[in-house]
Amino acid sequence: MIDDPRRASRRRWLALFAVLLGQFMLVLDATVVNVALPVIQADLHLPEARLTWITNSYLIAFGGLLLLFGRLGDLLGRRRIFLFGLAVFTLASVACGVTHDESVLVIARFVQGIGAAAASSVVLAIVAIEFPEPADRAKAMSGYMFVSVSGGSVGLMLGGAVTQVVDWHWIFLINVPVGLVSIPLGLTVLRETPALGLRNGVDVMGAVLVTSTAMLTVYALVGGASHAWTSAAVLVPGFAAAVLLALFFAVEARVSNPILPLRILRIRSLMATSAVRGFMIMGMNAVFFFGVLELSRTLGFGPLRVGLAFLPMTITVAVMSLGTSARLVGRFGARRVLVAGMTLIALALFAFARLDADAPYWPWRFGAYALLGLGAGNSFLPLLTIAMSDVPSRDAGLGSAIISLSLQLSSAIALAILATVSSQRTNTLRAAHIAPLEALIGGYRLAYSVATGGVLIGLALAVILLGRPANEGGATARDAA
Repeated sequence: MIDDPRRASRRRWLALFAVLLGQFMLVLDATVVNVALPVIQADLHLPEARLTWITNSYLIAFGGLLLLFGRLGDLLGRRRIFLFGLAVFTLASVACGVTHDESVLVIARFVQGIGAAAASSVVLAIVAIEFPEPADRAKAMSGYMFVSVSGGSVGLMLGGAVTQVVDWHWIFLINVPVGLVSIPLGLTVLRETPALGLRNGVDVMGAVLVTSTAMLTVYALVGGASHAWTSAAVLVPGFAAAVLLALFFAVEARVSNPILPLRILRIRSLMATSAVRGFMIMGMNAVFFFGVLELSRTLGFGPLRVGLAFLPMTITVAVMSLGTSARLVGRFGARRVLVAGMTLIALALFAFARLDADAPYWPWRFGAYALLGLGAGNSFLPLLTIAMSDVPSRDAGLGSAIISLSLQLSSAIALAILATVSSQRTNTLRAAHIAPLEALIGGYRLAYSVATGGVLIGLALAVILLGRPANEGGATARDAA
């Protein structure tokens, strides 16, 4: 009997490794594909409009199905949904990696999005239930934070290396060994949490409405990045999404077993952190999107060097994830650490906005990336712990999905806004006979400034909305019958 607690502890940490390995594969895939898009375009002879669907098909499926799979995790079992998602994602990666046909690639990317939605929708729920103790949960959430934040820059590096040295098909095939390790490991060490079951029936209408609403919303936001906000490509799906959303809430208020119990929308910590996270993501997206473009066009960095340029951020986040951030949360409280972290993110973005076009990588850009990593390392963990602190066990899968969906939608919104702002500023400068490269950098600088403002709004919301809860560390989730 003495060994039982040790075995249970070992199983929990192996379960965390299995979950984070799957999460790392999902996060890695996004930036790996982005780096390879120009090569894919040239190889398949794709026009720009059709190239975007390699990304858009994935985003629509992923964003559209997060809430549905999150609730299915609560109803059918989170382990089952997580492993289903990994299996679908791995098989779709094989299809992406072996095809030379544009249509097959787009369809396979859509299926990848389905798998990613299923797996990522329940990750935080599994972590929260497996680690109920404050200290252990903080460590586990630190691991999730590191994987989620650093996976993007690792993807830039790996995608650049694989695309240059081997072939773009291998950016998808590298997912296969990861899936072949994480799925059997998950089957072995993940335990199934008690599921609510389907005894009260399935909210089919709610599921259809929420999925359609989310997909149309993502479709409209994706269109906003390449079309005018007043164009039919944005307004028609946006209006349809608004109508379906109203119908969805009307249905959910009347059914006995809703796909989205409206009580979860009254959990202040979950909703407030989703808003704060959305504005913070605007800052992170600005650096990932415009940072890659700027390093390529002003300093002449290739894909591999671009990925290496992000290492100061990655390494800083890694150091914070090894326990530093968790200790700070335990000592000062999640709210104070979050405020400090978002302040550092805003300062890093301000530095990017003030950089000269010919500013060398060392020390200015290097320092800004390191400062951004320090801010991110001190922001993501507090947001996660506060977000899940008041979510009942029975709704943990849905709470996890809402966090993932807030990341997904805020990323799409932020990118659409920043791309529009940058493009309009560049066009204005070119019309004023400013040199093309200088006009381009001027657009980037304005985007960084807008992103800085967004982070500051998020910082203000954190101070106002999160308040000073009694369990400020946000370490304990309430269990509800």
